[in-house]
Amino acid sequence: MSGPIPLRSEEQNHQETDLDKKCQQIFHLNSINSTIIIRQLPSQGLSFQLWPAAATLVTLLDRCRAGHPDTSSLSALLEAHQHRRLRILELGSGTGVVGIAAAALLRASVTVTDLPHVLSNMRYNIDANAGILGHCGGDVNSEPLSWGDIGEMETIGRDYDIILASDVVYHDHLYEPLIQTLKFFLLGSEKEMIFFMAHLKRWKKESVFFKKANKFFDVKVVYTESPCDGARVGVKVYVFVKKGSGKLESHVNNINSNLP
Repeated sequence: MSGPIPLRSEEQNHQETDLDKKCQQIFHLNSINSTIIIRQLPSQGLSFQLWPAAATLVTLLDRCRAGHPDTSSLSALLEAHQHRRLRILELGSGTGVVGIAAAALLRASVTVTDLPHVLSNMRYNIDANAGILGHCGGDVNSEPLSWGDIGEMETIGRDYDIILASDVVYHDHLYEPLIQTLKFFLLGSEKEMIFFMAHLKRWKKESVFFKKANKFFDVKVVYTESPCDGARVGVKVYVFVKKGSGKLESHVNNINSNLP
């Protein structure tokens, strides 16, 4: 049994607060001439920080809204769902930046999800961007979701067109819960949902996740970013659909292109 948790001093708390206050980031959404501001809380852990794949996905959605030709594959998949207002689910949302941007850029109704202790900062960011969301006709709500938790997944429901995620393949003990979550949403519904995942490869062990995923889903890379800041590889955006559905072949040609 673990011992009592030591209380942090007021001085320590003030120091962390001062650090966190400096960690806000502004994202320019050029296609709609707007900005969103996101608060990070580095002192609170990994889920409270911004990561490269999230920034790539936001930029890609922005370029898609602007009609850039290098996003034609993504545009084709999104347009296939424009028969009504898009409903989007985001997994492992962290700060909520991708879901907030998607709601603004696509005029979508977005549900962002993460572990319960992450939601307060996510809700802070949703509230901080309420003005731009209202102006653009998008809305965002937040829900707790532990991957693989059937009860929480059933509460959220399956009434979505698209699922988004970024930088969610890291801890190997979470590979199976993530696969189970994707199976619940993509395989357990009569409607054909699409999962977009932005991912920056860091370790060889990540291949285990993709091998598992390929048993149940057709998976394809639709966007590859050039490496930056001395990295060996760039962020890739993958599309997952129900295996054998034919949706990928109908709408997507594999594209490799570079962000400016």
